[in-house]
Amino acid sequence: MKKGGEGGNKTITGLYFEKDVDFQRLLSRIPGYELKKIPSKAGIGVFFEGKLVAKCFRKYEFYKFLEENNISWKNLISKKLLPDDALLVIIRETLFIIEVKYQQVSGSVDEKLQTCDFKRKQYMKLVSPLNLKVGYIYVLNDWFKKKEYKDVLDYIKSVGCHYCFNELPISWIGLPVKK
Repeated sequence: MKKGGEGGNKTITGLYFEKDVDFQRLLSRIPGYELKKIPSKAGIGVFFEGKLVAKCFRKYEFYKFLEENNISWKNLISKKLLPDDALLVIIRETLFIIEVKYQQVSGSVDEKLQTCDFKRKQYMKLVSPLNLKVGYIYVLNDWFKKKEYKDVLDYIKSVGCHYCFNELPISWIGLPVKK
């Protein structure tokens, strides 16, 4: 997210985020990874060295995944949540909701950071029939390193959600890396 920087085009162990991010495109640039549609399945398959290791869902694709698994979201929550990116890491049996927040001036993102606990719990309701865990991760730019964000960053951790700055280490979420 450095102004004028090159971003994640040379990354190997992490996804480096910029203002306009395409999570799936970043993931496909990592050596050993390939993303492709899985026939008659929702989302995009994430393959590492030919082996399916995860599934990516954007917005409404996540609800197609629930439907494929005979889960009616209307029976579990009152309003749809549309994830920017959701990543089901198969080996960890964990659905990661990944929210990228990029700021250069004060704005509404400040309050949005405080909603992670509620949203994580809503996603937990949705995937509980599948016995999946839910991780909620913010990828933040350096704007949020300012002193005035200390309390909200502490809050994010206190409710079991996570944040990182500028990159998402893929091994941390359980994805393999080339040795």
